[in-house]
Amino acid sequence: MLFNSIPFAIFFTVVTALYFALPHKFRWMLLLVSSCYFYMMFVPVYILILGFTIVVDYFAGIVIEGSQGRKRKLLLVVSLIANIGVLAVFKYYNFINENISILLKSIGFTDPFPYLAILLPIGLSFHTFQAMSYTIEVYRGRQRAERHFGIYALYVMFYPQLVAGPIERPQNLLHQFYEKHRFDYVRVTDGLKLMAWGLFKKVVIADRLSVLVDNVYNNPHQHRGLSFIIATVCFAFQIFCDFSGYSDIAVGIARVMGFSLMKNFNSPYHARSIGEFWSRWHISLSTWFRDYLYIPLGGNRVPIPRWCLNMFIVFLISGLWHGPSWTFVAWGALHGFYMIFSLATKGIRNTFARLSGLNQYPWLKRALQVLSTFTLVTVAWIFFRAKSITIAFYIIKSIATQTITDARNVFNHSAHLNLGLVRQEVWIAVLSVMLLEGVHVLQKKRSITGLIKTMPLYQRWIVYYAFLFILVFFHSPTSKQFIYFQF
Repeated sequence: MLFNSIPFAIFFTVVTALYFALPHKFRWMLLLVSSCYFYMMFVPVYILILGFTIVVDYFAGIVIEGSQGRKRKLLLVVSLIANIGVLAVFKYYNFINENISILLKSIGFTDPFPYLAILLPIGLSFHTFQAMSYTIEVYRGRQRAERHFGIYALYVMFYPQLVAGPIERPQNLLHQFYEKHRFDYVRVTDGLKLMAWGLFKKVVIADRLSVLVDNVYNNPHQHRGLSFIIATVCFAFQIFCDFSGYSDIAVGIARVMGFSLMKNFNSPYHARSIGEFWSRWHISLSTWFRDYLYIPLGGNRVPIPRWCLNMFIVFLISGLWHGPSWTFVAWGALHGFYMIFSLATKGIRNTFARLSGLNQYPWLKRALQVLSTFTLVTVAWIFFRAKSITIAFYIIKSIATQTITDARNVFNHSAHLNLGLVRQEVWIAVLSVMLLEGVHVLQKKRSITGLIKTMPLYQRWIVYYAFLFILVFFHSPTSKQFIYFQF
């Protein structure tokens, strides 16, 4: 059941109405049953996998809290192995087996392990990481073990963020299921506005850009340098609008019912460095890796070589988290390289800015930093989107060697780009992205919803109807599943 579908609109309306109609003591039951139904609309049998990890972690949390010393640590390890084991079998088994098979064949042996014809449970990485954060926090003594089995199950399965986050921490979410949320008109309408904004990102921008991106990236040998640049920039905005659109809808749904989920994106393409980009992109995952991997490895409290290694390890695993493919590993490794290179050249860059006089023009320096960061991020997206490492390098080579010639031919009308979108669709996409970035700029100074609230009533309704008009008449005719559902 997709957020951008009529069945979900009906589901959301019915569940929300029942939520406020029921007495508080029954609401957790409604949300748990609704979340199970929501998840089973994808592949019903995989609810059993969720059930297994929920049972393991529920009892592990209670026993960990009452244990001391080595037993406490052993119980945490058992819980983590159960979660990571499920992830390894369903997400990484075939990838590992395939690479072992290639290695064995190269030395004359046959791989004895069979290929498993299994589907990846939707959102497996998200709810696995959320469950792991619970047991880790209980082990660290920063969260009391949850005794109410239904509430703990709801913490893992809460339908707004079940399949694509945000990845919540128990300290933020668990206590909210005990709180009584009354119907509040302002809060409800704020949630609906955020849902509408997320829907705009998804159905007007992301789904429209996907047509162009798929046309180029699914047929790479039919395209050249300039086409790859356009498609890659479009993919940068497609994946942002697709994923942040989901997050906005999820946060909006929760807000309507009175729950507060963490903000997952904060204008990431306005970042002035790769480090800042990762503080703005998929914030719930970035902070998860920071707290549960980077800091335990030593973080930046170690010698510089070890610090660089820590960063590289985190980004490698982050890439692998996204999927069982070397393209994702390369994407993560490239971001790790960016971070290390940034650290190594910080003094040189600061000296250049001072000697060149660039520091005297802070607006220009800021613009160059944003542009260079966006360029580096976009180059990395090539590996994320390409079907293989070989194709990714083919695309990069085409961009490096063919772009100037392609641009000259297009300018002279001796060639045209077959990007898969008619001119009208291209203009809708461009104007929509301009609207998106305009909102991001305005939000640096003031919340858009706050600004709308200060308008006279008739102006507010003009804005609402205009936005509804855009959603109805300018949504993409092509509807796609959210990209991050596959992770």
